[in-house]
Amino acid sequence: MKKILLASACLLALTGAASAADLAARPYTKAPVAIASVYNWTGFYLGIVGGGAWENASGDPKMKGGFVGGTAGYNWQTGNVVFGVEADGAWADVSASAAGAVFVPGVGAIPASVSSKTDAMGTVRGRIGYAVNNVLFYGTGGYAWIDNKITATLGPVSISDSKFHSGWTVGAGVEAFIAPQWSIKGEYLYRSLGGETYFSGAVPSGTLNFHTVQFGVNYHFNGPVVAKY
Repeated sequence: MKKILLASACLLALTGAASAADLAARPYTKAPVAIASVYNWTGFYLGIVGGGAWENASGDPKMKGGFVGGTAGYNWQTGNVVFGVEADGAWADVSASAAGAVFVPGVGAIPASVSSKTDAMGTVRGRIGYAVNNVLFYGTGGYAWIDNKITATLGPVSISDSKFHSGWTVGAGVEAFIAPQWSIKGEYLYRSLGGETYFSGAVPSGTLNFHTVQFGVNYHFNGPVVAKY
């Protein structure tokens, strides 16, 4: 019996020694390093933008409609703060019209109408925001312009005059990367355009104020920086 116990003990000791030697000889392997995208907003971008506009006026009719165009801009990032400059221009169909009749002695009532239509609009703005990795929250403001046309019709006769209005804009938005070099954005802008006189000074327009909500897709030429953690 003693011989059996002694043999068993020797076998266990030899097995343990072999296991320890095997563990000591096995090389240590590091766990795979995780790779994450760190989004750097610095760089040049181009995009498309579109949305809707409606006039901020107390009475009716109010001008309203849509627009679509292009965007170009550049961002500088320091820490989480992003500074930028952006310009956009768009084809627009933002309009309002009023119809009635004019009584002409000896002729009677003649149909008459007046319409105002903005067929182009744009801005040149500064941006400042706070980036949370791939999401940017920002405020924006700067120069705004529109190209507007007024058309007056009396019976078969119609006359038109176009004017370029300049003013300012201010607003806010949010932009987010959805792919390494692609982002989407949504923003609200309030645009105030100075008044002009149409038809050689016969018809003053007064200030034109618009609310606009627009959405865009941008392509960033730099893209995010890929870093290891």
